Parts: sequence; C-alpha cells; structure tokens
Amino acid sequence: MKIDWAALGSVFLIALVAVSVLTSLFAVGVRGLAARTTARETGASGGSGLTTAVVCFAVCVAVVGYGIYLIVAA
Repeated sequence: MKIDWAALGSVFLIALVAVSVLTSLFAVGVRGLAARTTARETGASGGSGLTTAVVCFAVCVAVVGYGIYLIVAA
C-alpha cells in the first residue's frame, strides 16, 4: 500500500483553508446581526448589519450545499 503524501497534504491544506474561511464568514454574519441589534436599540435602522449578515450566511449555506452536492454526486 502506497500513500500519496502530496495529495493528502493538498487535501488537508484546502480543507483547512475552507474551514477557516467558512468560520470567518459565519463570525462576520453573527457580528452583523449584533451590529443590527445595537443600531436598533439606538434608533437607527441597522440595514447594513442585516445586509452583511444575510450575505455572509447565504455564502455559508452555498458552500455547505456545494460540499454536500460533491459528496452525493460522487
């Protein structure tokens, strides 16, 4: 049995980057919701925080959905 270490390292690196990006996007989305809540308490509309949160969460859902598609289609 031979292990292709280069391919294994490549998969590990890509997975690590994907997890970092996805986690960061989710954190920015949560921060956007928090900013909206803070803005609403002060009387502002909080539209930019909500827009940021919706876009970040939509990208997260799209990435997860694409990952599931790749697993199921294979």
